Amino acid sequence: MTIRHLKSAAASAGVEAEDQRVTEAVSAMLDDIHQRGESAVREYAEKFDNWSGDFILSDEKRQKLIAQVPQQTRDDIDFAHRQVQRFAKAQRDSLQEFEIETEQGVILGQRILPVHCAGCYIPGGRYAHAASALMSVATAKAAGVPFVVACSPPRGDSINPAVTYALDVAGADVIMEMGGVHAMASMAFGLFTGREADILVGPGNAYVAEAKRLLFGKVGIDVFAGPTESAIIADDSADPMTIAVDLVSQAEHGPNSPVWLFTSSERIGREVLEILPKVADDMPNADVVHAAWEDYGEVILCDSREELVEVSDRYACEHLQVFCEDLDWWKQNLSNYGSLFLGEGSTVTHGDKCSGTNHILPTKRAGRYSGGLNVHKFLKVLTTQQLSEEANRTFSAVGSRISRTEGMEGHARACDWRLRKYFTEQDWDFPVHDQQRY
Repeated sequence: MTIRHLKSAAASAGVEAEDQRVTEAVSAMLDDIHQRGESAVREYAEKFDNWSGDFILSDEKRQKLIAQVPQQTRDDIDFAHRQVQRFAKAQRDSLQEFEIETEQGVILGQRILPVHCAGCYIPGGRYAHAASALMSVATAKAAGVPFVVACSPPRGDSINPAVTYALDVAGADVIMEMGGVHAMASMAFGLFTGREADILVGPGNAYVAEAKRLLFGKVGIDVFAGPTESAIIADDSADPMTIAVDLVSQAEHGPNSPVWLFTSSERIGREVLEILPKVADDMPNADVVHAAWEDYGEVILCDSREELVEVSDRYACEHLQVFCEDLDWWKQNLSNYGSLFLGEGSTVTHGDKCSGTNHILPTKRAGRYSGGLNVHKFLKVLTTQQLSEEANRTFSAVGSRISRTEGMEGHARACDWRLRKYFTEQDWDFPVHDQQRY
């Protein structure tokens, strides 16, 4: 195979010393909480969240927070919830109970039973992840889980109102205003609720991810999660500006979030290298995007689409977009990814926010053996999506507004770009960024 790096990552993706430091810190916290229980959790909550109030969100406070959510935001969250719920129920229906008589007098069968309790974690650091609340809780409920505990870290005197609304719509039975390692331990050990979680799901920072890893075995988990990864496969037919916008939109996840371009066109690769820093400069969090691109971004040039498939499958990226001709060929030949986005009309923001497939996905090459969170997660279930230009009139509008509700400008602009590109004459009744083309 003949491949060339037009850009290589400046930093190593694995920093062993930091990983070891996180492991030691999380392990000590889990041991302490296991021994001292709720009193230890209260100390950690005060230390890390500056929180000394009740952890379980009361019905009265839940309704007060929901009342703060604008109607447009509620409508968008409701829309996204319908898509996630619809897809999750279809996944559930695809697995059937049955009995068969393999030989006379020999009856084999299977039953499909949900776990008794699921613990869902919704991050609350840089962004307000309302969509993550839908992805975890709505999927658990579609699977038939009778009791769902959700944890999200407070900001000031409460968790985010939009996150609260999303959790309420999705059907969370208990919402706890709590974050970090102590939230994962509380759900796993049944603290404050008396319900031990059978499985812990949801994204989080390095400490939350490590807590899940260390708790695995005592409880089930969805995926071993690392920083968000996004890749684009592009041939000569692709628009380099669209590629740059989408890579920037994903780089805003954090300075250690890899974004990759695999292409068979040196022209496309060179143009993206020139354009992307300019698009990044337009972002309000340009420093984060530039750090991710400089330290972890890669542009790889291949001679053929078969080589592109081989490279992509080796990386096994969390989010994989295909901007190429003959999309059916790519859908049939790609096999290692978290979720697949086919064609320019399908941006990762759609899957992250509102298309219906789950955005809690495998990273660090786990896509080689696992799909993302789904109602029967122990099977490898791969998702694809292909949105037409006309579908973007609704889905990009909703994706844009939800993204800005969460403070994720890059995600919003990936949708805004399509609204401006596909519907040049339309006036919009909400902010749609007019991105300069380079």
